[in-house]
Amino acid sequence: MTTTFDLVIRNGTLADGLGGAPVQADVAVRQGVIAAVGAVPGRGREEIDADGHLVTPGFVDIHTHYHGQATWGARITPSSWHGVTTAVMGNCGVGFAPVRPDAHDRLISLMEGVEDIPGAVLAEGIDWTWETFGEYLDAVESRPHDADLCAQLPHGALRLFVMGERAARLEEATEEDAASMRAIATAALRAGAIGFSTSRTLNHRTASGDPTPSLRASSGELEAIALGVADAGHGVIELISDFSPDADAEFELVRAMVSRTGVPLSLSLAQNHRRPEAWRDLLARIEEAVADGLPIRAQVAPRPVGVVLGLQSSYHPFLHVPAFRTIADRPVAEQARALEDPALRERILAEATTGAGSGSTRRDGPRPLADYARLYPLDDPPDYEPPPERSIEQLAAAQGVDAAALTLDLLAADHGRRFLYTPFSNYADGNLDACGEMLTHPCTVFGLGDGGAHVGLISDASFPTYFLSHWARDRAHGRMPVGWVVQQLTSATAHAVGLTDRGVVAEGRRADLNVIDFDHLSCAVPEMAHDLPAGGKRLVQRARGYRATVVAGQVTYQDGEPTGALPGRLVRAGRDR
Repeated sequence: MTTTFDLVIRNGTLADGLGGAPVQADVAVRQGVIAAVGAVPGRGREEIDADGHLVTPGFVDIHTHYHGQATWGARITPSSWHGVTTAVMGNCGVGFAPVRPDAHDRLISLMEGVEDIPGAVLAEGIDWTWETFGEYLDAVESRPHDADLCAQLPHGALRLFVMGERAARLEEATEEDAASMRAIATAALRAGAIGFSTSRTLNHRTASGDPTPSLRASSGELEAIALGVADAGHGVIELISDFSPDADAEFELVRAMVSRTGVPLSLSLAQNHRRPEAWRDLLARIEEAVADGLPIRAQVAPRPVGVVLGLQSSYHPFLHVPAFRTIADRPVAEQARALEDPALRERILAEATTGAGSGSTRRDGPRPLADYARLYPLDDPPDYEPPPERSIEQLAAAQGVDAAALTLDLLAADHGRRFLYTPFSNYADGNLDACGEMLTHPCTVFGLGDGGAHVGLISDASFPTYFLSHWARDRAHGRMPVGWVVQQLTSATAHAVGLTDRGVVAEGRRADLNVIDFDHLSCAVPEMAHDLPAGGKRLVQRARGYRATVVAGQVTYQDGEPTGALPGRLVRAGRDR
């Protein structure tokens, strides 16, 4: 039999990205494009036997922060370990272009504060060979990668570029400022940006605590930039906002921006633990806007957004307790050994009981250093929907010990490598029912994994693996069809950002694919790696069950290990089809 294809994946169970039930089919690839689907008679120079495995399009992750990592590294990990073959970076209004030479440190401080990427890492890793956004895209394009990358124009950098210190002081843009931002936005989109992103949340601050420059941008400024996107003839907008104190006025601003420009917009949506029903109000507003013909969607997550706590992390409950501070500068393994000293443990726990290091007290006594009812051990594989009896509070009660003492024991376990987990959104009810409602709502799209960011505290780049394994296989109730979940990870996300050449397994589409041992698909427990520039650390999380990941027809990962192939490229939106 003659060799007619570069790659053939045979005998797989194909979920093609369109949402239907999986079917048995072969997939053949030639020159980076899917050439045949079904019973493929020819041979491939390379063949993968996918019998008993799920074959899917490559996952399209529309919410990442690899804008620094993409300039110094070839691998978009951890996302590329989780089947992601296209990553959209530059979300939340932060990034590194456009930039004037005297503003490098300011953008580093903004990224360090908003996305928890150490300033020393960014200062050493970024070579600043660009000033305009187009030049930044050239820098990304000059380096091969293991996945495709799309970039968004970030509002924080744009505003600082045009307004300088006035932007940092949150001054209102003049008409001239807005016109300049509009022109730069058009140029960035025509150079290949996939869209524009902005932040309007008080949670986003620089390393020194100042608000993000875009926090109070006026409706006129936002509309001018959105018109710049529209002028380019393509593009989307991504936005994050607190929608408080005046949700009516804030959402009207969003509606006006979209209705006057026609540019599709997505915004972050999660369950706030202090206002656990507020997400329903925002989603209802989006639903009403969609009914009025406005292209607005909410980006939602498949599990809690939570913090990974440990001696290796950027924070843990005892970090500021004075007795613990005496060992905090030691290597993690030495900290763990020191915690075996009964006298030191007694001092730490005594100060924890009195509230030392907590920074605040309550009328009825010191504030606890942690909410032990929402603090859980993070095992392997991690349980991101833990029952109440798995909380530190209830585990300690069952063992007849103090919750703080159990927490200290767990932190010191495994030479200090043990992690704890505390969700801060999407878990107000102690389950993921709210996530299930959000995920299945017709006005939402999967996102918010933040790959490349929050490197010392959050490890959510594994969202794609968790979404597929938990919601399509493991969850006892509310389980979702495999084909539908695959669609949400592929064609739905691709469509949301205007990518029409991927996300579906069909002839003529880009040959980005995953071959998955679905029965054994799982997230591994997070680890702390020290592989960033300047020796910086970051939380990484591997996956189990990916037999192969294919980008542009080349196998980039086999059984979780890199093959050496780096076919990923910068996608210049508006040009690449």
